[in-house]
Amino acid sequence: MGVLLGLLFLAALAAPLIFRALGRTGFVALSLVPFVGLVHSLTLIPTVFSDSPEPVVEVLGWMPQLSMSIVLRMDALSWILSLLVTGVGGLVFVYCSRYFDSDEVRLARFAGVLMAFVGMMYGLVVADELLTLFIFWEGTTVFSYLLIGQYAGRQQSRRAALQALIVTTFGGLSMFVGMILLGVHYGTGRITEIVAIGYDGHGLTALAIVLLLIGALSKSALIPFHFWLPGAMAAPTPVSAYLHAAAMVKAGIYLVLRLSPGFADMPYWREGLIAVGLLTMLLGGWQALKETDLKLILAYGTVSQLGFMTMMASFGDRDVTTAALALLLAHSMFKATLFLTVGIIDHRVGTRDLRKLSGYGRSYPLIAVFGTVSAVSMAGLPPTMGFLAKEAVYGTLLDHGTKLAIVTLIGVFLGSVLTVAYSARFVWGAFASKPGVEATVRTESDGPLLTAAPAVLTLMTIGGAFAAGVIDRIATSWSSQLAVDPAADPADPYHVALWHGFEPALLVSALTIVAGVTMFVFRRQVGLFQAALPDGIDFHRSYRRIIGGLEKSAAFVTARTQRGSMPFYQGVIYVFAIGALGITLLNNDVWPEEVVWIDSAVQVLPAAIMVMAAVMVTRMTKRFAAVVVCGLTGYAMVVFFAFQGAPDLALTQILVETITIVVFVFVLRRLPARIGKGDSRVTPALRTVIAVSFAVVMMVLAVVVLGARQHLPISGVFPRLAYEGGHGQNIVNVTLVDIRAWDTMGELAVVIACAIGVASLVFVTGQGDSISPLGAPRRGRSRFQPVTESVRPRPLDLSGTPESRTHSVPAGDAPTAEEKRNAWLLAGRTLAPGNRSIVLEVAVRLLFHAFLVFSVYLLFAGHNNPGGGFAAGLVAGLAFITRYLAGGRYEFAEAVRLPSGLLMGVGMLFAAGTAASGFLWGHAALQSFYVSTDLPLLGYVSFGSSVIFDIGVYLIVVGLVVGIIRSLAVEVDIQLVEDEDRIAEELPNDVDTAEYDRIRELLGRTDRLDVDGTSAGGRL
Repeated sequence: MGVLLGLLFLAALAAPLIFRALGRTGFVALSLVPFVGLVHSLTLIPTVFSDSPEPVVEVLGWMPQLSMSIVLRMDALSWILSLLVTGVGGLVFVYCSRYFDSDEVRLARFAGVLMAFVGMMYGLVVADELLTLFIFWEGTTVFSYLLIGQYAGRQQSRRAALQALIVTTFGGLSMFVGMILLGVHYGTGRITEIVAIGYDGHGLTALAIVLLLIGALSKSALIPFHFWLPGAMAAPTPVSAYLHAAAMVKAGIYLVLRLSPGFADMPYWREGLIAVGLLTMLLGGWQALKETDLKLILAYGTVSQLGFMTMMASFGDRDVTTAALALLLAHSMFKATLFLTVGIIDHRVGTRDLRKLSGYGRSYPLIAVFGTVSAVSMAGLPPTMGFLAKEAVYGTLLDHGTKLAIVTLIGVFLGSVLTVAYSARFVWGAFASKPGVEATVRTESDGPLLTAAPAVLTLMTIGGAFAAGVIDRIATSWSSQLAVDPAADPADPYHVALWHGFEPALLVSALTIVAGVTMFVFRRQVGLFQAALPDGIDFHRSYRRIIGGLEKSAAFVTARTQRGSMPFYQGVIYVFAIGALGITLLNNDVWPEEVVWIDSAVQVLPAAIMVMAAVMVTRMTKRFAAVVVCGLTGYAMVVFFAFQGAPDLALTQILVETITIVVFVFVLRRLPARIGKGDSRVTPALRTVIAVSFAVVMMVLAVVVLGARQHLPISGVFPRLAYEGGHGQNIVNVTLVDIRAWDTMGELAVVIACAIGVASLVFVTGQGDSISPLGAPRRGRSRFQPVTESVRPRPLDLSGTPESRTHSVPAGDAPTAEEKRNAWLLAGRTLAPGNRSIVLEVAVRLLFHAFLVFSVYLLFAGHNNPGGGFAAGLVAGLAFITRYLAGGRYEFAEAVRLPSGLLMGVGMLFAAGTAASGFLWGHAALQSFYVSTDLPLLGYVSFGSSVIFDIGVYLIVVGLVVGIIRSLAVEVDIQLVEDEDRIAEELPNDVDTAEYDRIRELLGRTDRLDVDGTSAGGRL
C-alpha cells in the first residue's frame, strides 16, 4: 500500500514529462498506475474473502517517540473502496485521453493533479490512524479545488472551486478538532482500536463524534452543505464522473460505515443521520426534476443518492450494511457512466440543455444504450445492479421491524419515486426526439478510447446483476463482521440476489416504478405544481450572505484597527508586551541568585558598538544612513559570536546581515531619501517612555529566564548526539538537518510561503521569472520582458519630440557569442555609460564563480566545519546579487535561468523526499542513513542522507534570494523605467534637463505624478 501510494504521487510529478513526450495520450500511460493498484487489490482477494480474514497492515514510523505512526490497513471495507478508487480512476484517465483536445491548456497540470487526487483518495480509504486520515482527507479537498477550478479563466469555475474549498475545509477543520478530542480521550489514534472500544457514554466522546460527522456530511454534500456539489459541475466532466460520483463524495459515506460498528448505538446517531439523509434525498430528487441541464440533473441526483446511502450506512448492523454496500457499488457504476455519457454528448453536440437536444439516441445509439442502461440502474429497474441494491434496501428495512426502519422505508420510497421520475426525464431529455427541436446531426466519432470507460462500466452494471453472488460476497465480506439486529435471525443473513421470489420488497419496488413513471408522464403538471410552490431555503444564497457578512465584518474591523500608522501598530504591540510580560515577571517566584554582567572584557567592544549604533539610528534623518548604521548592530553581533567560539553562527549572521542591508537598499530606491516627520499625536517623550520600558522589561526577562533554569539544558548532550547520531562535528548544522529536522522542514515551508506572499504582493499581474536573457526568444507576453530582444536601455534623451523620449533605443541584433566572450559581463553594455563601473564588472566577473564554488564547499563541508546548506545558499545568493549590482536586471537574467519557484519547489522536494526516505530502510521519517568507506585519493569518506536534506535547504535559500531580487530589485527597476517613460511623455517639449532631474528626484516622494506636475502629496 505504501509503495502504491508512492507510485501514484510519483506519477503525478512525472505527468509533465509524460505529456511532453506523448501529448494527451499520456492519460493512457498514467492510467496504468491506478490499474496497478486495482490489480494489487484483486490479489488480496484470498486474504479478504478467507474464512478468517486478516487485514493487511503496514506501520511506518513517523515520530515513534511521540507514538505517532502512519498506519495503513487494508480490510474488507477499505478493499471495497479501493476497487472504486483505482478501477474507476483508471477508466476516467483513459476517457480523458480523448475527451480533451490535444491543444487543451494546462493539460499536463490537470493530469498530475488528478493523479495526486487518486493518491490522496487511496490513502484516505486505507488510513487507520486519525491524523493520517486527516492529511489525506484535506489532500482530497485541496486537489478537488484545483480540479474544479481547472478553467481558471472562467469566473464560474473560480467561484465553484472556492465555494467547495470553503465548505469542505470547514467540515475538515471541525473533523480535525473531533479527531484530537477522540485521540486524547481514548489514548490512541488507531481508528480500528477506537471503534473496537466503541461509545463509552462520555460527553466528550459524543462531542468528538458529532464533529467528525460534520466533516463527513460536508464532504458527502448533505444538508446543509449540499449546495457545493451542484456548483462543482463547473469542473470538466471527467472530474464530475470521478470526484463527484465514484470517489470524493463517498469519503463521508466511508467514514460513517467505518464508525458505525462502534458508535451506531450512541444516542441520536441513527436518528440524526437518517433525518439529515432523508431531507437530502428528498430535496435533491425534487430539485433534479426542475433542472434542464443534464449535468445538473445528475448533480442533484447525486445529492439525493448520497442522502440515501447515508441513511443506510448509519444503521451499523449486518443486513442493512450489506444493502448499503451494494448500493454504494451500484451508485458508483451507474453515476460515473451517466456523467461520462453527458460528457460525450457535450463534447459532440456542444450543449447539455435537454430543451435543445433531439434525436441524439438515433444518431448515437451506442451512447444512448450506455446512458439508458445506467439510468435504468439508477431508477432501480431489473436487470441491473441498481435493482439488486434497491431490493436489498427494501428487504432489509422490512425485516428490521423497528419504527426507525419503517420511517426510513417510507422516506426511501418517496425519494426513490423521485429517482425514477428524474431518471426517466434524463433519458427523455438526452436521447428522445422532440417535436419542434432541431435534430442532432451525427458527426465523426472520437474513437474507442472515449467510449471505452462508459462501455466497461455499463457492462459491469448489467453483469453485476447476473453475478449477484459476487456482489453479495463483496458486501458481506465487511458486513458479516458486524452485529446482528435483534429482530433478525443470526443464522439466516440477508443475501443480495437478482430474484428473491414474490415478496413485499418486490411489491414496494413495483409501486416505486409505477409512481415514478406516472410523475414523468405528467411532468408538465408536476412542473406547474413545483412552480406554484413557494421557494424554500436557498442554501447557496445563504452561503453567499454568510461570506458577504464575513467580508463586511472584516472590513469594519480592519477600518477601525488598521489605521495605516506604523508607529501606532508598534506602540500597541509594545504596550501589550510590556503589560503581559511585566505582570508575568511580578508574579515570578524564581529569580537568579546572582547576575553575571560580563564573561570577558572582549564582550564590551561589540556591546558598545551595538548600543552606540542603536542610539545613532534614532537620530538619523536619511534612510540610507539609518540602514547602514543599523547594520552595524548585526556586524557587532558577528564579532560577539566569534569571540564566544561560534564561527558557524558568526558566518551565518554576517551573510544574513549583508543580504538584509542589500534588500533594504533595493527598497529604498522607491522611498524618499529623508525620513519624514510623523504627525502622530504620540509625543516624542511618550515614545521614549514606551521604548525604554520595553527595553527594560526585555532585559529583566532575559536575566530571569537565563538564571531560572533548574535542570541541565538539553543542549548539553547535543555534541554527543551530533557526533554519534548525526556523524558530524558541526553541532549547529547537524541539529538543523538531523536532530531537529522536523522543525527545519516547518521553517522551510514558512520561508516558501513568505516568499510566495511577497511576490504575490509585488507582482500583481505575474511573476518576474519571465525576464528574458539577452538574445533569448520571448516565451509568452509579459510586462517584464524587453519590448524587443534588441532593445538596450540608455539615459533619457530630452531632445526632440515627446515620442522620442524613451529609456531605450534599438541597438541592432542581440549580442553574438563572440561579443559575449569578449564582454566582462554579458549584459554590461545594456547599462547607461554613466551607470557602468568597469572595476565592479571586472571584480564580479572574477569573483562570481569563486563565490559559487565556495558555496558548494560550505554546503558539503558544513557537516563537520562551519557552513551548511543555509550559509551556502546565502553565499550563492550574494553571488547573484553582485551580478545584478554590476550589470542590472538583464545581467541577472543571464545569470539565473531558473524561476525562483522552481528552485524552492525542487529544494522542498529534496527535503520532503529525505523525510520519506527513512521508510525505505525501515526506520522513521527523517531518520538518517549513513555510509562510510575509504576511497582512492579521497581517503575516508562519510555520506549521510542528511546531506540531501541540506541540499534542499541550499536550493530553497538560493530560490528565496533570487525571488527577492526579482521582486524588490528587478520590479523596482521596471517601475522606475515606467515612471521615466511617463514623465517623458507628459512633460512639454521645452522643459530643460535641470527641471526634469528635479521632477525625477521628487517622484520618489509622491504616489502618482500627473500631467500638470501635481500629485497626491501636493504640487511639486
